[in-house]
Amino acid sequence: MDKRTPQLGDIQETLLIPLYGRAVETRKRRGMLNDPRAVEMVDALDYDFSRFDGAKSLLGASLRTLIFDQWVSDFMERHPSGTVVELGTGLNTRFERLDNGTVHWFDLDLPDVIDLRRSFFEDTGRRRMIAASVTDPGWPDEVRKSPGPYFLAAEAVLLYLEEELVRSVFQLVGERLPGAHLALETASARMIDSQDSHDVLAGMAARMHWRCDDPKAVEHWQPGLRLTDSRTLAQLPAPVARRLPVPFRVLLRAMTTLRRRDIEAYRFNLFRFADE
Repeated sequence: MDKRTPQLGDIQETLLIPLYGRAVETRKRRGMLNDPRAVEMVDALDYDFSRFDGAKSLLGASLRTLIFDQWVSDFMERHPSGTVVELGTGLNTRFERLDNGTVHWFDLDLPDVIDLRRSFFEDTGRRRMIAASVTDPGWPDEVRKSPGPYFLAAEAVLLYLEEELVRSVFQLVGERLPGAHLALETASARMIDSQDSHDVLAGMAARMHWRCDDPKAVEHWQPGLRLTDSRTLAQLPAPVARRLPVPFRVLLRAMTTLRRRDIEAYRFNLFRFADE
């Protein structure tokens, strides 16, 4: 089969990092996750993934995926027929990994990404793709047609926006999807300032912009917004920590001791918006 060359914008190209990370873990004898669709997509794309080989941030990307998976799983346990929205979905396969047979799902990303995504996925009765920016005011109208409550997963997305645009996304969700949950990462000013030495981003055109030293401060952006969870790679949810291979647990403990400031600079956060 002929391989497809990804035609993606600078920020959109970063979606290939977590994709490759999941494929690498899947190919290991005892990887932290199993994602055969990721392997399939890596093999089907004409792209030099070897540029990411050996990067420790691949491990971090896969851990981030597991943290988000856990939050989505917790939501689905409480609301098995609710709606999950992947904001900036890239080539994520979270639906394939977590589908319970009743959840409703939207995969949202820019048109070039959705065009690539349609090479591997199709819309179904419970799952649809939306070609739009996360800042587009129209996408919540589509989501509201699906049963609530709503869980929004913005994995490796909002960091690449200026704070003004991040605030606009929060405002949009708060107004149109009251009571929704939103999972996202934050990066401190120190991390943003040092990204030119990042083991993967240094070789890419995309750059992170949103600086957030204290995720708790985001609560002040709108009334009733609450930070319900915030953690680093040194504070993995228990179900995630238990599934990690022992050698990786040892490596992670060493990293959290030797590079504590770097670990603290990058946080995974879960917000809950006020109800109507």
